[in-house]
Amino acid sequence: MAPPVLHLRDISLTFGGTPLLTGAEIQVGEGDRIGLVGRNGCGKSTLLKIAAGLIEADGGERFVQPGRTIRYLPQEPDLSRYDSVLDYASGGLAPGDDPYRAQYLLEVLGLTGAEDPRTLSGGEKRRAALARTLAPEPDILLLDEPTNHLDLPAIEWLEGEIASMRSALVLISHDRRFLADLTRATVWLDRGTSRRLDKGFAHFEAWRDEVFEQEERDQAKLAQKIKREEHWMTYGVTARRKRNMRRVRELADLRSQKKAHRGPQGSVTLTVGEAETSGKRVMEARGISKDFGAGPVVRDFSTRVLRGDRVGLVGPNGAGKTTLLKLLTGALQPDEGTVILGTALEMVTMDQARESLKDDDTVAGVLTGGGGDMVTLPSGTRHVMSYMKDFLFAPEQARTPVAALSGGERGRLMLARALAHPSNLLVLDEPTNDLDLETLDLLQEMLADYAGTVLLVSHDRDFLDRVATSVIFAEGDGRWTEYAGGYSDMVAQRGAGVAARKAASSAPAKTATKPRPQEEKPKKKARLSFTQQHQLKTLPGEIDALTSRIATMQGELEDPDLFARDPKRFDKLMAEISKAQDKLAEAEETWLELEMLAEGDGD
Repeated sequence: MAPPVLHLRDISLTFGGTPLLTGAEIQVGEGDRIGLVGRNGCGKSTLLKIAAGLIEADGGERFVQPGRTIRYLPQEPDLSRYDSVLDYASGGLAPGDDPYRAQYLLEVLGLTGAEDPRTLSGGEKRRAALARTLAPEPDILLLDEPTNHLDLPAIEWLEGEIASMRSALVLISHDRRFLADLTRATVWLDRGTSRRLDKGFAHFEAWRDEVFEQEERDQAKLAQKIKREEHWMTYGVTARRKRNMRRVRELADLRSQKKAHRGPQGSVTLTVGEAETSGKRVMEARGISKDFGAGPVVRDFSTRVLRGDRVGLVGPNGAGKTTLLKLLTGALQPDEGTVILGTALEMVTMDQARESLKDDDTVAGVLTGGGGDMVTLPSGTRHVMSYMKDFLFAPEQARTPVAALSGGERGRLMLARALAHPSNLLVLDEPTNDLDLETLDLLQEMLADYAGTVLLVSHDRDFLDRVATSVIFAEGDGRWTEYAGGYSDMVAQRGAGVAARKAASSAPAKTATKPRPQEEKPKKKARLSFTQQHQLKTLPGEIDALTSRIATMQGELEDPDLFARDPKRFDKLMAEISKAQDKLAEAEETWLELEMLAEGDGD
């Protein structure tokens, strides 16, 4: 067997008195493709830095074959010592490397190389760091979250580029598709130690669950053994003193084993505060367009979003996903066309850049709104320390400023704040950034159980496949097309992914609930009759009255003793609520149709 190119063995490291790594190991052979996985905060990035030689471990061994080259991609690259992006990207080249490869990679990643590093955004710095890391084609690539801040075309290009390279690879990523496509072995960092699976990430989760199940069985057996020994100590027939003392020591050892066992890291608890049910039709766009002066961002787009839909917006950076999101939610007015929002909407948003988090805010302050120690939830109030635990924040982090949080912790904090508010419409702009795989699983399950509607911008292909019921795709030049299903369904219908940027194929896209305006415009605009004008004025009042009546009846149903005390009243309320909801849906439908007619009548 060939010796490893890189070998970390029995690595230990302690931060602030708390052991982070307690015997971790990773072995990289020629051409290996390894995924390094584990919960946020388990030490993955730290172990990768030790592998790169940037951090020295407290204990253990690091071996690198002489003459072998290693290149490391950090999460937060430092370009401050360079005059231009090209200088930075070329700074990683060694004698004999292709001097033009850095320029080529920068251009592929959307940079010219002439940019001033001091003016770059976080995403541009990451792309420059990718070019610097990939340019030498080293023996080993150590990549820490390489897809962060990249759009789908860049992610798909990067996947192909890495797949074509001869370098061995150790990869940290929250992107399941990226991990599954590129890895052939998995190292799982868990509670300070590591386990290796000689299969790619696609097989990891089933293996992890088997490990946890076996661990539970072993702990149950240990508990039973301790119980038997304790019973013997109390009630057993007295044997020779030597035998008794041996069993006493054995019992002490068993108790020490049980005490030393650290169970799996706790899971995030995601529960969304749900508001009253919205109207059946959440929003409808008719022929909307938007142009900021440099060409259309949205051109003649129509869609209808119904209660319970989970709509993903997909496209390259700069395509206008956030603009379309603002148009659909009423935050931005279209230049042409109409957007009608449904009734009783309670919207909660989560922004991509976490811009609503201020660096000097504390974790507790963000969750409580800056006052007191209680968090107000739809289900009641909870102490902030208790609510923080649901999102894996330790009590001592309550006064930690936002500026000191990691990307994953900021993501969890944004989720914690967003999910505390009652809603029936969630607007999520890149919610998966920096979240670990287990938290992504829980977010996915929460959205699947959510009774409201979701608008989602994401570059995570696997997450879109798991969550979205339809995908609105940026075809280019302001044109958007809606496809049924998730990202893979969209690719199957178009015949290409985002990187292709070509028009949709002849495969059937999702048929809009209403035809596009150019297909349905009558030769003469219809006029509202007197009856219709009267309905348009009176229906909002009827809708409000029905909504209030439904809320009153639902409030009465919340009495836990009602069914036992008065089952007939309970059944009557259920029937009346059902009838009222049908009437409400019909009234909303009529009002929206009349509103559309009125818009046309005023043209």
